Amino acid sequence: MTADRIAARRPGWSSAVELIDAQVRDVVRREGIDPLRDPGAVKAIVSSVVKEYDERSLTGLVPPIEDTEAVHREVHDRVAGFGPLQRYLDDPTVEEIWLNEPSRIFIARDGRHELTTTVLTEEEVGDLVERMLKTTGRRIDVSQPFTDARLPDGSRVHVVLGGITQRYAAINIRKFTIRATRLADLVALGSLTPHAAAVLEASVAVGLNVLVSGGTQAGKTTMLNALAGSIPGSERVISCEEVFEIRLPIPDWVAMQTRQAGLEGTGEIRLRDLVKESLRMRPSRLIVGEVRGEECLDLLLALNSGLPGLCTLHANSAREALTKMCTLPLLAGENIGSRFVLPTVAACIDLVVHLGIAADGQRRVREIVAVSGRIEEQAIETESLFSTVDGRLVRAEGQLPHPERFQRAGYSPHALLADRHGVGR
Repeated sequence: MTADRIAARRPGWSSAVELIDAQVRDVVRREGIDPLRDPGAVKAIVSSVVKEYDERSLTGLVPPIEDTEAVHREVHDRVAGFGPLQRYLDDPTVEEIWLNEPSRIFIARDGRHELTTTVLTEEEVGDLVERMLKTTGRRIDVSQPFTDARLPDGSRVHVVLGGITQRYAAINIRKFTIRATRLADLVALGSLTPHAAAVLEASVAVGLNVLVSGGTQAGKTTMLNALAGSIPGSERVISCEEVFEIRLPIPDWVAMQTRQAGLEGTGEIRLRDLVKESLRMRPSRLIVGEVRGEECLDLLLALNSGLPGLCTLHANSAREALTKMCTLPLLAGENIGSRFVLPTVAACIDLVVHLGIAADGQRRVREIVAVSGRIEEQAIETESLFSTVDGRLVRAEGQLPHPERFQRAGYSPHALLADRHGVGR
């Protein structure tokens, strides 16, 4: 049956879209184009096919389309994007998308979530998962029912297969939005005060070890990127992550990510492996995207050797973040005890920057804590540099650790903490 007869039997918008979709896919296959890697080529093909279809509709052979731009967009999203979810990926106000079941798709804007009107079929969900993982090198099946991957635009996707969830596959897409590459950008966004930004910028520049803590979606990775923007350009930086999320404006930078085991159960690269390997790559600075398990021990050993570093960690407060840093290394083996871990954390971590989400959805720094290096009654002593009072981040009474490092770099620790607008030089 010819395409014209198919269209005649199925008049209307849906028929037009499906016909154009089929023709575009046919051209893409013939020309050997990878839609996800070359969306520009697909866009040109869609434009050509839509134009041809619109001209044919004038003869009455195919149903007319009133909005050619809408048809163009839908077909392009189907072929080169992620179908009905593509409009949310293209919307700069949408921060995250998640699918609990085909008829319940949510998005988050400004830290608040809402249920969308988008409804998919179970087959469409399966196609979306297959397409999302196609170019990532990650797999998902009965033996590996969940996975993390990175989409071509940098967004991070997490998939859990049905069976682990109650029935349907669960998908989370955390969009990669570059809102802040420097601490000054966070000041402009209202997440940080100029005074606190000046202190953090100087602290990173002189090589203090900074731990960024907070809950899910509190802005930890954004803060990590902003802090890393203060690393001197002459340094060699190695970053280790589960999925690539860090972006640095540093010329001498090597980024590494973990890898799943293959079908034979071999070839897995854990975050712990990356941290160990990074030490053989002559780093001047080490960044670990997120510490969750036994890799915390290897990070502490690296920091304890004098290598400056930055990392993030899930926690409800700066104090809890330090407690967690003391607990995670114990997962590395029975021969690792708190008698070693506690003083090592106290000696290695210099600052803790804790973030939270306000009631209005704004991500803000809640507190900045200095670690003195002292231990009292099995607890690490800390000093609050900045704390939140009446919703505002204000200077507290604590002092910066390692004042000699600031002085060698030309900073005055006293001036940094007293100066609310300058950089303390």
